[in-house]
Amino acid sequence: MISKYCGIGIAAIVIGSSLTALLAQTGANTVASGKREILLQTTESWNGKPYIHYPTAQPQLTTIKLTIAPHTALPWHTHPYPNVVYVLSGTLTLHDRASGKTQVVHQGQAVGESVDDVHRGESGDEPTVLLITYAGTPGVPTSVPAKGEKAEY
Repeated sequence: MISKYCGIGIAAIVIGSSLTALLAQTGANTVASGKREILLQTTESWNGKPYIHYPTAQPQLTTIKLTIAPHTALPWHTHPYPNVVYVLSGTLTLHDRASGKTQVVHQGQAVGESVDDVHRGESGDEPTVLLITYAGTPGVPTSVPAKGEKAEY
């Protein structure tokens, strides 16, 4: 009689150990799809210029977090390839030098930056924190200062 219960106990331990090992392998208690929220999907930059092509060399994605002090304008600059800016906090006012066009981007908004057009960003009354992702290539800078300007970062 004791050996019968001992056998059941051992089987329960083996099954329990196997289940624990299986859960440990997946690292999750539930499998489900994530909630997708498209922040930006565009074929043109904020100033209305279409993106015409991607670089043809090996792709390199670069993501930076950039903090701009309050009431500060970045130097005039260009980008050699498409990139997207997401405002984590504060506001960002974009300025296009040639056209004079501006656009204000608020916390929680994303915008496609211009390619090869001289522009700059300006913060508001509080620090502006940006998350910027560039779709570039190795060896090509993410930002190029306009003539006579210092680097954006």
